[in-house]
Amino acid sequence: MHLAPQREFATILPRVRRRGALVSRELRITKRMQRDCRTNIFRYAPRIRGAARNLSFFCMLMLTPAIFAQDKPRNPASATTPVLPRHQPYAPISGQGRLRWFVKSTVGLESLAGGIISAAWGTGFDNPREYGPGWEGFGKRYGMRLTGVSTGNAMEAAAGALWGEDPRYFRAAGQPFGARVKNIIRFTFVAYRRDGSVAPAYARFAANAGNNFLSNTWRAHSESDSQHAVIRIGEGVLGKMAANAFAEFWPDAKRLMFHRH
Repeated sequence: MHLAPQREFATILPRVRRRGALVSRELRITKRMQRDCRTNIFRYAPRIRGAARNLSFFCMLMLTPAIFAQDKPRNPASATTPVLPRHQPYAPISGQGRLRWFVKSTVGLESLAGGIISAAWGTGFDNPREYGPGWEGFGKRYGMRLTGVSTGNAMEAAAGALWGEDPRYFRAAGQPFGARVKNIIRFTFVAYRRDGSVAPAYARFAANAGNNFLSNTWRAHSESDSQHAVIRIGEGVLGKMAANAFAEFWPDAKRLMFHRH
């Protein structure tokens, strides 16, 4: 009468033991992964701090000649986006103007908003996968973009100071819509020179390429190769065009929304 429960217990007991062994194994693996994660964080923390210090020094080094460049403007530069000079002489950008352009282009409202969109997009698709999902991954992607933007802007401002290339975008306010769109596309690839002429934006091209290949040294492994650098260069061109479009039409949209005259 009592043999049936004993046989059933004897049958179930090995299964319970196997499941217990599996659970114990998973716990050991989890603890090992947590230990390795903490080890890697402490291992790479000095490298991260060193990269941040080197990046700060690099930006200041690149901006030094731009700040003291002898680009004497004939008229005071405006703090807002300048308008295409059709009926007035072109005013070259000063060294202080380059510094203001660097700060606004790096940590201005437009740049910070673009970083939020870019980091949210990458987090949504978990790309690159090394940064992971959630707010932690969002913060890593946002910080990575900010380092690239600051490096590229510093290179463009400093290199452009050598031959008087103006990094600013000039609006075509008051012109037909088609002309304004052409102006957006045109000033993605050209820039004003010190003498008021327009020429290819060589400093912008060099900064875009140099920044994206240089950033391979501190990016995640899955995107730190030449192929991804070339893709980022193309994205940089499109991003510059989008920034030009925002600078071109946002003042008009803001005036309409808030009924300012």
